[in-house]
Amino acid sequence: MAKLIGGLGTSHIPAIGGAIHNGLQQDPYWKPFFDGFPPLRDWLGEKKPDVVVMFYNDHGLNFFLDKMPTFAVGAAPEYNNADEGWGIPTLPPFKGELDLSWHIINTLVEKEFDIVTCQEMLVDHACTLPLKLFWPEGDCPVTVVPICINTVQFPLPKPNRVYAMGKAVGEAIKAWDSSKAVAVIASGGLSHQLDGERAGFINKEFDLQFLDSLESNPEWINQFSVHELVEKTGTQGVELLMWVAMRGALAAAGGARVRRVTGNYHIPISNTATAVLALETV
Repeated sequence: MAKLIGGLGTSHIPAIGGAIHNGLQQDPYWKPFFDGFPPLRDWLGEKKPDVVVMFYNDHGLNFFLDKMPTFAVGAAPEYNNADEGWGIPTLPPFKGELDLSWHIINTLVEKEFDIVTCQEMLVDHACTLPLKLFWPEGDCPVTVVPICINTVQFPLPKPNRVYAMGKAVGEAIKAWDSSKAVAVIASGGLSHQLDGERAGFINKEFDLQFLDSLESNPEWINQFSVHELVEKTGTQGVELLMWVAMRGALAAAGGARVRRVTGNYHIPISNTATAVLALETV
């Protein structure tokens, strides 16, 4: 059976791609964020995952407001990204892990999750940036199963629904007939709001409590409704649902027990609270 080694989390602000492209990692504005990655890369170098399952939210590249699925799973042999208008260079296609994709899809449907299956799928910066942050040199060494969660158009899934979906994905990974090592990635910012009367809103206290809960009390977040999350984290802060799904997957792998390998929290980058985290299954 496959081995689920752990989970990774990172923010995916588009400006990060520009900073990487322009070599600004040691610039005073960017350094506190990028300094969080060397310990995480060391851990990845030790564990050497073969496959990553990526929980992320699309920003209008593959899905738009006229067709916005709650959960969508990629089942393509490769995934392309395109110019989103941010000036971020496009990257070569990422190779998919078809067998695991279909295994996850079948598991989710069996567990009564209504999903969209995508045999062609464009992926945006929310999927490409984590891969470049975790493996900055050369070609991406892992295959990818992208799972898109709607955080753009209401109604949004509740945290407990996302946690349950992540747990089902983790159970699918555990039951996958393969000797490969799998990591799950959460791609999304923590508290931030980019528009409206609360533009620039950041809730550091809530962010840190949430990050702590991922290690010690993963179902803590399930007490909140979607509207309460928007109130506490901002309209775009609901991207933390990706982190909820990642932690749900780890709960299926090792119960409630995980070990925090490394973590980093920094504000602000482009009016967003950013975090980096690695959790290892126990």
